[in-house]
Amino acid sequence: MATPDFIREIRATAGHQLLWMPGVSAIVFDDERRVLLGRRVDSGRWSIIGGIPEPGEQPAVCAVREVFEETAVHCVPERLLLVQALEPVTYPNGDRCQFMDICFLCRATGGEARVNDDESLEVGWFELDALPPMEAFALDRIKQATEDAPTWFEGAGKA
Repeated sequence: MATPDFIREIRATAGHQLLWMPGVSAIVFDDERRVLLGRRVDSGRWSIIGGIPEPGEQPAVCAVREVFEETAVHCVPERLLLVQALEPVTYPNGDRCQFMDICFLCRATGGEARVNDDESLEVGWFELDALPPMEAFALDRIKQATEDAPTWFEGAGKA
């Protein structure tokens, strides 16, 4: 994931300390119920599309922007799938972040899936029964998107 300029400015004074940041992910389906995935430059692995909102940017607007920037696919958000605090991540340069992921179910409305920036090696549409190997993070969100369930909030409602 390319580091936004505002994060670089924060890192200039904050160093490598843990930053608590919003993150947005999108599960995008086309009319054939295929899911849009990108193979990431940083890990070489297939995953769902996502990114970091700019200061003041609404999460759903960010999801639409990130999908287009990374894949050239236009989409509209249909519902909120989940909100989840992720485990802290330490990047190779020593920077530490912890993300609050806000995941949206989106419907593709146009465009042809292609690599549209420098964050992906490949992008494509996948049948749900023919997904490439992915981390649990992505698989869990895709599964949630296929169920007619309410928005999922980790830990909520437990006694």
